[in-house]
Amino acid sequence: MELRTLRYFVAVAEELHFGRAAVRLQMSQPPLSRAIKQLERELGATLFDRSAAGVALTPAGVVLLEEARTLLEQADQLKARVRGAVSFTIGMLGDSTDPGATRLAAASRQQHPGLEVRIREADLTDPTCGLRAGLVDVALTRAPFDETGLTVHELRADPVGAVLRADDPLAQRDELKLADLADRRWFQFPADTDPIWQSYWNGGQHRKGPVVRSVQECLQAVLWNGTVGLSPLGHNPPGELTVVPILDLPPSRVVTCWKKGETNPLVKSFVQLASTAYQGEWPDERS
Repeated sequence: MELRTLRYFVAVAEELHFGRAAVRLQMSQPPLSRAIKQLERELGATLFDRSAAGVALTPAGVVLLEEARTLLEQADQLKARVRGAVSFTIGMLGDSTDPGATRLAAASRQQHPGLEVRIREADLTDPTCGLRAGLVDVALTRAPFDETGLTVHELRADPVGAVLRADDPLAQRDELKLADLADRRWFQFPADTDPIWQSYWNGGQHRKGPVVRSVQECLQAVLWNGTVGLSPLGHNPPGELTVVPILDLPPSRVVTCWKKGETNPLVKSFVQLASTAYQGEWPDERS
């Protein structure tokens, strides 16, 4: 009994019509009918009652439909896990030159030398980097955001500062508070962006300003329009800009996240490697 034949059977059982099932399977009807008859011979049971009124499942067919669906689902899961063992997709938001990310890449090469890692760089509109849409296996990003259905593990917390033009009067200050920026225009994300994420990067207040989707757009808004941008300290902007620490804004948390219930062992390995790499404890790969 082949999985292909079981897929044929499920299609006929769900459509209760050989012609519609053949169209669904993108095949002609005669070979489909022959495959079902051969399956019945192998099982020694009639699976369908065929009459002028149409097609109906027999009791044996009802049992097989339930079992076949379970078996095919398990087969699909098995294929997905095998594919996941040779490739792994990481969604990334932020500075890929971060020393933590660099150490993580080195650790991954050591731990999984045959693994093909794909990087999907996300823009500022999706802090989960395509995780909810199933585009990545795990995300390396920044919190806070809506964590529903996700497991989030903190790697590091970075203090944040205001990105200002170098000629801005506030740029000469050693530190700022959010109240110092109350009358300024702040960058905005598109309307459908996670509100928790938007609120953090607006200092917890409703702000007005230009809509941006990327870090570069944010920096250009500051440069051209004097908009207030935010950035983790240690991320050096272009020379025309400067970053002044904000005392009363919570740190920006570097996190890795994945879907709850995820069973891919590579996700567990990634989280362990990231936890070490972002603490600076992973040895140089040349040693």
